[in-house]
Amino acid sequence: MAVSRKKSIPAAPTQAPRSDRLDTRVLEALVGYNARRAWLIVSQVFAERMAAYGLKQVDFSVLSLLAHNPGATSRQLCSTLDILPPNLVSLIAGMDSRGLIERRPHPHDGRAIGLYLTPAGEDLVREAERTVVQLEADASARLTSRERETLIRLLQKIYH
Repeated sequence: MAVSRKKSIPAAPTQAPRSDRLDTRVLEALVGYNARRAWLIVSQVFAERMAAYGLKQVDFSVLSLLAHNPGATSRQLCSTLDILPPNLVSLIAGMDSRGLIERRPHPHDGRAIGLYLTPAGEDLVREAERTVVQLEADASARLTSRERETLIRLLQKIYH
């Protein structure tokens, strides 16, 4: 007597729904990873808001340094911002062509050239600094002012 057998399809194993969130515990214990993640947020907001001024982060840094240190030399800027002289040359040329800075003899070193903001550069950096202060407040809004000060102090301990 023939027995008819139906082929049974095995039931799919029951799986718990997978989360899209990955285990990041190792990465989140790293200073560099956390600093980079925070920098990505701040730099994105910076880029959006500074686009109106035609400034990148390094441009803003140079202009701000010149606003608070009139007559600074290229060497001083390179040292302070940790950038290579050839990179600064093109930045300075671009700012010069925009009418934001001018070169004059350095007041204390006759061999050096000091960099100064023009009135247009002063106006631009004044507005840009106000915008940066606000964007930093917005980007760090989850922190108390004390936490923000502590974070800045701790980050500075790494690179000073």
